[in-house]
Amino acid sequence: MAMAYEGVLLFAVVFSSAYLFDTLTESRHGLMYREARLLWLFLAIGLYFILCWWRGGQTLPMRAWHIRLINEHGYSPALTQLLMRYVLLWPLPLAGMALIHTLVIVTGWPAFYLFAVGAPFLLFIPTWFTSDGQFLHDKLSKTRLIDVRRIEKEAAPQKK
Repeated sequence: MAMAYEGVLLFAVVFSSAYLFDTLTESRHGLMYREARLLWLFLAIGLYFILCWWRGGQTLPMRAWHIRLINEHGYSPALTQLLMRYVLLWPLPLAGMALIHTLVIVTGWPAFYLFAVGAPFLLFIPTWFTSDGQFLHDKLSKTRLIDVRRIEKEAAPQKK
């Protein structure tokens, strides 16, 4: 559910970033400066995530769902780890989109683009094959997601 909540907030990030891009470039439609727009949005989304992770290990949805990002030693991740984590979370969803696009080209059925909604959820597939259920991009960047409530419960003094 945190991912769905994140999608709502990302709508605001993408909308305001695209508006700023269109204002600065005076573009008249979404296909003008397409590659530059995609790069701009990639950087804007990255800035949102990296700043949130860097300032406490949580985005607003992560805070609502009691999830925190830490490094392998239990501390705040380094900036290089955060950058690596952001970049490494893209290949699986992009591969899914490439597969969907290929299906559209091969079959001639544009309705296959409806499956694009599921592309971000491809990130969960590697979690099925790890003992601790962590994402592949977390394993590779040596970060991990933790349940803050469990940590707080373990740290609380036991009542007798």
